[in-house]
Amino acid sequence: MENGGQTLPCRRRMLPLMNILLWILQVLLAVAFFAHGCLMIFPPASIVDQMNASLPRWFQLFIGIAELLAAIGLTIPGAARIQPWLVAAAASGIVIVMACATIYHLARGEVSSAMTTIVLLAIAAFVAYARWRVAPIRPRTQV
Repeated sequence: MENGGQTLPCRRRMLPLMNILLWILQVLLAVAFFAHGCLMIFPPASIVDQMNASLPRWFQLFIGIAELLAAIGLTIPGAARIQPWLVAAAASGIVIVMACATIYHLARGEVSSAMTTIVLLAIAAFVAYARWRVAPIRPRTQV
């Protein structure tokens, strides 16, 4: 029985490996966004003036809180298996934010920062699609 070019037993064997890969990517994204969110909310004194010159403080706080929420959304719903669809939603939100961040950095001529945001965008897009279609996390069943 064919299913997208793969036999069904082959797909069942690959699903656990895909799940492991997705969890690794989710945790890496969560760590990156948690760290950057903390940096935006609690900037070191040495870079406060530079940050305030490029973005207003209210926007830095907004970005920081959104990134902390993204880190939570990538991990907690999946680990708790409560509303696990939020993992794909959080990753989709990150895609939008990283697209905007890429445009922002390119407009400022910050190519290395833009490349970083493109990599994060690609990882988040992969996680969003895979958690939505390929290997969704199943909700906890009621006993």
